[in-house]
Amino acid sequence: MHLETETTAVVVVDMQNGFCHPEGSLYAPGSEAVIDPIVELVSRAREAGTRIVYTRDVHPPEQFEDAHYYDEFEQWGEHVLEGSWDAELVAELDVRDDDLVVEKHTYDAFHRTQLEGWLEARGIEDLAFCGTLANVCVLHTAGSAGLRDYRPILVEDCIGALEDDHREYALEHADWLFGEVTARESLSFE
Repeated sequence: MHLETETTAVVVVDMQNGFCHPEGSLYAPGSEAVIDPIVELVSRAREAGTRIVYTRDVHPPEQFEDAHYYDEFEQWGEHVLEGSWDAELVAELDVRDDDLVVEKHTYDAFHRTQLEGWLEARGIEDLAFCGTLANVCVLHTAGSAGLRDYRPILVEDCIGALEDDHREYALEHADWLFGEVTARESLSFE
């Protein structure tokens, strides 16, 4: 699959200590396992001139105190608290000054963030998604991208999950409903 560097961004979803490190509050071995493939994908994309976006799931401790229904702490327990080691991107990622780092407070990186405006201002049309968790933040952000008329491409061997069947569900759902699924080695950036 050929992607034009001028109109493509690689979106690295929530590769944070809380999800990817054995001492993280919501550690998933499947998330840790995709660190090296993501580093390789980002390096190759960056070398070709493709823009890179990182998302960080970050929660102020009081975020859900007055929640009517949506309460991630009830679902997952406290995680990736604002200012914590848990909320930091993993050290292996080479985040640079010209990359966009989006702080989000929900599963969807488009919800009340600068992401859409940043993409529009740069003429981005295609988004290659990698990161974690497959059936949570990756799926919701990629689905939201599709609803906004971006072309979501899920890079299957660069997506982590709590369990393999969660990952397979997310990839099948995305491929069926709103996006495309491909392997890292099938992507070319020019």
